[in-house]
Amino acid sequence: MVMDKLIWVRADLGGTYEERKNIVTAALEAGLTDIMVREDDDPLRRLGRFNALIVRGDEVLSDGSPVARIVTVAGPDDLEKAYAMKGAERLIISSHDWKVIPLENLIAAFQGSGTALMAEANGTEEARLFLETMEVGADGIVITAPPEQLAAIASLRLAPSGTELTPLPVTRIVPLTIGDRVCVDTCSIMYPGEGLLVGSQSSCLFLVSSESVCSEYVACRPFRVNAGAVHAYVLTASGRTKYLSEMKGGDELLAITPEGRSRTVVVGRAKIERRPLLLVEVDGGERRFSTIVQNAETIRLVTPDGPVSVSDLVPGQEVMVRLEEGGRHFGHSIEETITEI
Repeated sequence: MVMDKLIWVRADLGGTYEERKNIVTAALEAGLTDIMVREDDDPLRRLGRFNALIVRGDEVLSDGSPVARIVTVAGPDDLEKAYAMKGAERLIISSHDWKVIPLENLIAAFQGSGTALMAEANGTEEARLFLETMEVGADGIVITAPPEQLAAIASLRLAPSGTELTPLPVTRIVPLTIGDRVCVDTCSIMYPGEGLLVGSQSSCLFLVSSESVCSEYVACRPFRVNAGAVHAYVLTASGRTKYLSEMKGGDELLAITPEGRSRTVVVGRAKIERRPLLLVEVDGGERRFSTIVQNAETIRLVTPDGPVSVSDLVPGQEVMVRLEEGGRHFGHSIEETITEI
């Protein structure tokens, strides 16, 4: 899954100002806002708000400070120049023939060095390859592709490949007292069964459906997920978890379909309100997992047959969850012995 990767666009290479302008425009329309520009192309900044990365020789500057070095590699002998730059914040490898430059070697050499390795990609398939090579991939890509390909390349980050969901049987459904729950209103229209992954334990996140199913009690709100209590984890677009209480406008979350397809959605606002709560517990074999949601008919968990209201959910019925080994530290997945009860 391609997540949390840097994607920069080179708009400094175009032969004419109009060509460079077209690249910046296409990048902004694709949602790519880290754009490398020439020092004398200041008028391009009026096209929209973006992070203008100034290219000066083999250096890339942000607000006057170096943030990356560019190394052109034409053959194996040039690799030594790249290896000698370990310790730089970021290193951009530029090559006209990647067949003679094994990216695997570079990834292995720089892994754990503290230097973020970025590779120039001149097309969608090359970008995908660089982001996924050796499973971990490069830390990012710098795009030199034509403007018409930028949207497809951006989708490599904005639409991760998929999430494996597992059906687990419900063991308990327990009404609780009043508590604070979070309603997440996104900037996207979601579909029945599409929702957010939320749970009381990071090792088991429940698929909570969007309010895209109409009810006799309220109108549907297909942009909304009434996600759960403030303590619960929610999966973000970067692959990290956050507490629901931390949600705010502009955050990016991962919306998941019942089939496990995923996409990024932007939080428009989050509302914390006191409501009656409900605990739902499932059997994970060696242990049980739970989540706490609002006790209301409009809240639906996703089953293999579609979204079902928590009012109609019964013990023995299966709901879709995402299981994960290990634990989380400040939202990051880590390998450690941890038990959340």
